[in-house]
Order: sequence, then structure tokens, then C-alpha cells
Amino acid sequence: MTEHFTGSFTQQDPIPEAGIDAALAVLRHGRLHRYNTAGDEVAETALLEREFADYVGSQYCLAVASGGYAMATALRALDVGPGDKVLSNAFTLAPVPGAIASVGATPIFVGVTEDLTIDLDDLEAKLPQARVLLLSHMRGHICDMDRLMAMCDAAGVAVIEDCAHTMGGSWNGVPSGRHGVFGCYSCQTYKHVNSGEGGFIVTDDPHLAAKSIMLSGSYMLFERHLAGPPKEAFDNIKFHTPNISGRMDNLRAAILRPQLADIAAQCARWNERYHTLEDGLRDTPGLTLINRPDAEEIVGSSIQFLLLDWAASAVQDVIARCAARGVELKWFGAPDPVAFTSRYDSWRYAPSEPMAASDRILAGVVDMRVPLTFTLEDCALIARIIRAEVSSVYQSA
Repeated sequence: MTEHFTGSFTQQDPIPEAGIDAALAVLRHGRLHRYNTAGDEVAETALLEREFADYVGSQYCLAVASGGYAMATALRALDVGPGDKVLSNAFTLAPVPGAIASVGATPIFVGVTEDLTIDLDDLEAKLPQARVLLLSHMRGHICDMDRLMAMCDAAGVAVIEDCAHTMGGSWNGVPSGRHGVFGCYSCQTYKHVNSGEGGFIVTDDPHLAAKSIMLSGSYMLFERHLAGPPKEAFDNIKFHTPNISGRMDNLRAAILRPQLADIAAQCARWNERYHTLEDGLRDTPGLTLINRPDAEEIVGSSIQFLLLDWAASAVQDVIARCAARGVELKWFGAPDPVAFTSRYDSWRYAPSEPMAASDRILAGVVDMRVPLTFTLEDCALIARIIRAEVSSVYQSA
């Protein structure tokens, strides 16, 4: 009998009861704005920032409205503006080149390897063209950060890490987001903590932290930040930095704090599911699993595999056959964006040249979300379905 999966690929875990209780408390007192406090009250947002800074080991943290806003703010804090060039991954999602475009800059796309990480040889060749790299740890894959940082430091290139898919991950024991001058994270529903929308910026640089806080719309209330730099860091910038409002509010912070407290256990649950899927797909004819180096501590909230050098029609056949059995796969090789999938040449506001080696890899990238609402038995079933359909199409080619 043909097996079918009947679960949802977009259903998240519920918000913890502690988060619901904290959110109700905020709703009852009505002080949702992060700077609207009573007496000696410390805002939920300020508490969350201190807790997240402690979690990743940063000096400073700013909670903002989204991961995309976090990246654009980091670029602005580094004085990236119209006419500037910014290095970035060819394999990424639209908010990354969107953040670059939002400040009037232009991306220089860097290739992707079969490990789905930035091509460090291509990056090395392109380093002289820009002074900032906006590095996307796309779909949770972390490159050799030791080599990347050595190259960028030698070239005087500042690194902003987009950690939307790697909160809880690390390279050689260093948390994702702590290698570069800035780390940017997302709290959007499909990320590792869920407030619908939201984000964080972390840095150890007091000047850059102060600029980021002013950019986010602190007015002159920056002393209310538990994870902000000292007051004197604002002296030379507070009247010269524009307010581009993008603060996080206390309601979202209240929802997030209990989730952050439990993130290690949640990451372990994701990895159980990821490895169950990976084990089930291993040695499938025609299917290439992604190498995960020993130095990389992953958070398996999604899984990717490659159907390298397959005809587009054959890949589409696999996608359709799996969908008919309840398994939702996304393909990054389509000529036009579908849902969140897109290619570097999809973004007409960001001109690009063809990248043949990367195009070959992107044409084979298949992606799947791994919600924590899946059981390990669900993951084993999904792997059997994918394995069967990939094998069937491959053998008939």
C-alpha cells in the first residue's frame, strides 16, 4: 500500500504557557511600547536583549522588528550607502539583497559550493571589490568561518552575519553571529524562536551598538537598554543618526523570553528530526546529501539535498510526486521565484552576471522545512516517500 504523509509543513509548536502568561500580563497593563514603563519597571524588551546577549556571549544586543531590519541597520551603522558595493551570497533569500538595496547599495554576488555554503575561493577573488560582506548562513549551513574571517580581516572587509537560520548553531564552538562585527537574527514564525516577526542585532563594538540603537528609534531613551553601551558612546552620534524606527515591542519580547530559555532543548529536538531524515535518505540513487563538517554545530530546522545535473522536468516530477503523497518540497532551480525560493538573478533591482558553477548547484537544490510538530516517525515516513519517488524518477530517466 502506498504511504502518505498527512501532517502540516507550516504548523509550529504552540507558544509556551509561560510566554502566553507573560503576553497576557503585558496586554493587561497596556505598556506595549518598549520605553513605556512604570516606576522602576524594566521593560520585557530590555530584559530579552540582556538574555540574548548572554546567550550568544555578546557585549551588546538590540531587539528589532525583523531580521531584515536588523541587516539593514547593521549596514547603515557601517555607513554603507548609495553607490557602495556589498559582497553577499548568490544562494540566499530575498531579505538579504533587499537589505542591501534598502540602503542604496549594490550586491556583488559570491558563488555557492555543493555544501551550500559561500564559495571561499570566489570570495577571496572578489574581496577587493567591497569593504563589507553580508554573509548569509543560508538554510543553516555554516562555512569555514576561521578561513573566511582570516581572509576578510586581512582584506579589511567587515563581516555582517545573517543568522536567520542558525540561531543556536556554531562553528568550532563559536556561536553563529559572533565571528563578524555584527550578528543578525530573525524571530519570524519559521525560525528558531517565534514572535511572528522580530529580530536581534549583536555586536561587541560600543560605537556600532550606539548607532544601531539610535537608528532603531530610541529617541534619547537609550539608557533604558540593559544590553546597550555606556551613555558616553552616544555623545558624538545622538544628534547625527537618523531615527529609522524598527523597535521590538514588549508583547513580542514577552512571548520570546521563555522560548529563548528553552532553545537548547528545542535545537536538540530539531537535530533529532534532521538526522532521522538524513539517515532515511542516505545512499538514495541520484540524490546527494549535504556534507556537514565536524566543526559545524547545526540546527536542523530544514533539510536540503541535491539532484545534481538532473533535467528540470525530472526535478519537477519528483516535487509533484512527493506533493501527491503529502510531502512539500521546494526547489531553488525554477526560473521564477515560487513562495520563498528565489535565485540571485531573480532580483531585478540587484544586477548580476551569470555564474555557471553556482547555477548548476542551484538547479539541483531541493529544500524542506522540518517543523517540531513532526514526530520522529513522521520524519522516517517522509524520508521513505522522498526516497521512493527520487528512485523511481531516477531509474526511469
